[in-house]
Amino acid sequence: MRVIVVGAGLGGLTLAQGLRLAGIDVVVYERDGEHGRPQGVSLHIDHRGTRALRACLPRGHLAMAEATMGGPRDHTLRVSERDGELVVAPTPSAGGRAGRQASRRLLRAVLLTGLEDRVRFGTAFTRFERRAGGTVRVRLADGRTDTADVLVGADGVGSAVRRQYLPHVEVLDTGRRMLMGATPLRAVAGTGLPALIGDRAASVQVRGTMMALGVHRFSASPVTARDRWLPALSSRAVAGVEDYVMWCLPVTQDRLGPAGSPAGVWRLAQGLAAALHPALRLVVDAAWPDMTVALRIAMIPPVPSWPAGPVTVIGDAIHAAPGFGGNLAMQDAHRLRDALVAHARGEQDLRTAIGAAEEGMRRDSLPTLDAQGRPLPRPPRPGAVEPAACP
Repeated sequence: MRVIVVGAGLGGLTLAQGLRLAGIDVVVYERDGEHGRPQGVSLHIDHRGTRALRACLPRGHLAMAEATMGGPRDHTLRVSERDGELVVAPTPSAGGRAGRQASRRLLRAVLLTGLEDRVRFGTAFTRFERRAGGTVRVRLADGRTDTADVLVGADGVGSAVRRQYLPHVEVLDTGRRMLMGATPLRAVAGTGLPALIGDRAASVQVRGTMMALGVHRFSASPVTARDRWLPALSSRAVAGVEDYVMWCLPVTQDRLGPAGSPAGVWRLAQGLAAALHPALRLVVDAAWPDMTVALRIAMIPPVPSWPAGPVTVIGDAIHAAPGFGGNLAMQDAHRLRDALVAHARGEQDLRTAIGAAEEGMRRDSLPTLDAQGRPLPRPPRPGAVEPAACP
C-alpha cells in the first residue's frame, strides 16, 4: 500500500511517522519550505496528542519529544493586578486539559527526522483524480504526478484537498486574530512573573487588556536530549534553544491591519502592551521579534458524514477549532494510521477502515448533528476541562 499525505504539519508528519514505523510506503508533499508557515511557538500537548506520539513515533523520537516538554499543567491560572502587583486569583480558572507544553518548532523538527527522503518541500498539490482500480492520481504545481492507494489532506484550514473533495464545507473567519510571541526566560526572570505562574498557563486581565502567558522550561537540555535520544536530529534544531515565556494578545483584524512582517507584528504587540503592568510590558518588549506572528482564528462548522473512499482529510482541514488544533490533528493521524495498518494486514477493506477512522473523528471531535444538520448538545466528559486557546 502507498499513501500520499498533503501537508507537513503536526498531523501530517505524525501520520507519516506512524506509517513509516509500520512499514507502509508514504510520501508527504508540502507547498512551503522546510520551516513551514508561522504557527506560533508552543503547543499544549494533552492526552490526545500524547497517545498519538506514543503510538506513532519510534522510541528515540518519542523520548526526545517527551524529554524536552515542560512541566505538568493541570489547570489555567487567572492573574490580575492588585495595588500595583500581579497576583493569582484565589480560585484557578477551569481552563486547560491536563498536559505539558512543547516547543512547536522543536517538535516539528523531531517529527521530520527520518523522513528526509519522504517529504517533498516546495511542492504544491493542485488536484487529484480517482482512477480505475481504486487508486488516486495527484497532480502537482510543477507538472508532475504521483499515484497512491490513499490520499490524505493534512494541509490545514485552507486545505486544497478538502476544497476539491468536500467543496460544500464552509470555513468561517471569526474575525479574531492572535498575536503570539516568545521571550527569553532570562529576560524576565527578575520580575517575579515566572515564579508566580510556574509551569501553568495563565490568563491575565489587567487594565482592560487580556493576555495569555505560559513559561516553557525544558525538562532536559535540548542539546543533551538530542545527543542521548536522537542524534539524527539536526544540530541546528537545538542550537541556542533556551527556556522562554510564550505569550499572546487578542486583536481584531481592523486593529491588526497590514502588520505584515514579524517585526511589524511585534511592534503592534508592543503598542497593545504599552499600558500594562511593567512586568507584562517587559515580556513583550524583550521578545524575539522574528518569532512574533499574527494568527487568523477560523472555524469549520460541523460537517455531516460523507461516503468513505481512498481520499480523506484530517486536522484543521476538516475541523478547525481554536485551542485544539494540534492535539486533534495528531489524534486524527493516530486513528487513521491504525485504520490503514489494519487494512494493510488484511483485517479490513480500505473503505471500511477509512470510514471507521472518519466516524471516530466526527464522534470525538465534532458535534453530533440532528436531522436538520444542527449540532446537538454534548455532555462534558467527567472531569474534563477545555484548554485555553492560548497558550
